[in-house]
Amino acid sequence: MGIGTVRAGAPEGTAGSRREQRGWYWYDWACSVYSTSVLTVFLGPYLTAVARHAADADGYVHPLGLPVRAGSFFAYTVSLSVIVAVLAMPLVGSLADRTGRKKPLLAAAAYTGAAATTGMFFLDGDRYLLGGLLLVVANAAQSVGMMLYNSYLPQIAPPADRDRVSSRGWAFGYAAGSLMLVVNLVLYLGHGSFGLSEPAAVRVCLASAGLWWGAFALIPLRRLRDRRACVAAAGPTGLRQLAVTVKDMRRHPRTLAFLLAYLVYNDGIQTVITQASVYGSEELGLEQSTLIGAVLLVQVLAVAGALAMGRLARSYGAQRTILGSLVAWTCTLAAGYFLPAGAPVYFYVLAAAIGLVLGGSQALSRSLFSHLIPPGKEAEYFSAYEMSDRGMSWLGPLLFGVTYQLAGSYRSAIVSLVAFFVIGFVLLARVPVRRAIGEAGNPVPERI
Repeated sequence: MGIGTVRAGAPEGTAGSRREQRGWYWYDWACSVYSTSVLTVFLGPYLTAVARHAADADGYVHPLGLPVRAGSFFAYTVSLSVIVAVLAMPLVGSLADRTGRKKPLLAAAAYTGAAATTGMFFLDGDRYLLGGLLLVVANAAQSVGMMLYNSYLPQIAPPADRDRVSSRGWAFGYAAGSLMLVVNLVLYLGHGSFGLSEPAAVRVCLASAGLWWGAFALIPLRRLRDRRACVAAAGPTGLRQLAVTVKDMRRHPRTLAFLLAYLVYNDGIQTVITQASVYGSEELGLEQSTLIGAVLLVQVLAVAGALAMGRLARSYGAQRTILGSLVAWTCTLAAGYFLPAGAPVYFYVLAAAIGLVLGGSQALSRSLFSHLIPPGKEAEYFSAYEMSDRGMSWLGPLLFGVTYQLAGSYRSAIVSLVAFFVIGFVLLARVPVRRAIGEAGNPVPERI
């Protein structure tokens, strides 16, 4: 495809943009249930139990002949899934920018992930390898889909509106997670009245997230529009394109500096999200119903937190607001190390603190990065961002799993994550974002 008559990176008419913005929110609504119900609540403890059922007398499973402690299998599988995503995202991102055909690629990612998640219904007995495979496929597909979804932000919202639009998208996603968790909680707690065993109820909850994802993805796929590419279609592909992307990003060192900071602190966030339920069930001895209730509390408060931090960004700027959230993350995670076992009230307090900073720190990071992208390279650069968001977040789960394997304590594993927030704070504070926005060729907002 040749050069288009409309610049791909520019927001268009107000009425059309508002309609697209509303449609864009719905993808967060569709896929966030996977993050909440599957990745955060049910799959970690359930897949760990399945792996333990398949383990030998010493507590090890042997995927591909490798000895892996059953309690570490879920964390290692999450790490593998994001490595797969690292390989896929730059290729899909460059293809989206060169062809302008984001919607078909978004549809393919959404329905691959939805199908794999729905297939988790068949995860029973000792089928831990099936669970690991489905997790890798679903998690990688979600990463690719979120990369494409995020790349629409500079196209549907002008610079002054991006904090608001991004925060509303996250709020939409957390609202969906809250609603589905209520349904899951009713099903899980009352599984006997529905004629289901407890494992069967968990499998239904897993599969329902896939069905939800596929059904509600239809709304953004109807409302979002493809733009003409503003670069010629001819050019390097595959790994050569990845090399070209990295070379181009080196021309924007301050954008890379932000990505480095985000890589570090978001690695801590993503690890807390994926491993919190395992920590609560295995170390603190909490019931599954308590974990669901805590995550539900996180989802409800994250809606308010995302919107509130979006408003704070209007007064103090996105960078300062994110830095404040990292201080809160550090204090919260440090407090989590000292939580007493078998005390759900303290776990709920910790969940409330996480909820208030979770959505805002993620939403504002996304909108801040959107200002640092050269026009016309949204998907390509958001593939690098998504690597920082998920693709490079293998280190946290890997550290968590290795620490547990060596120490045999989830408390030791959880306290190791504090370093991600402290280092991330220092790196982000050093990024001159106003200068970085200007060097990327974008207008600098009055408050950033």
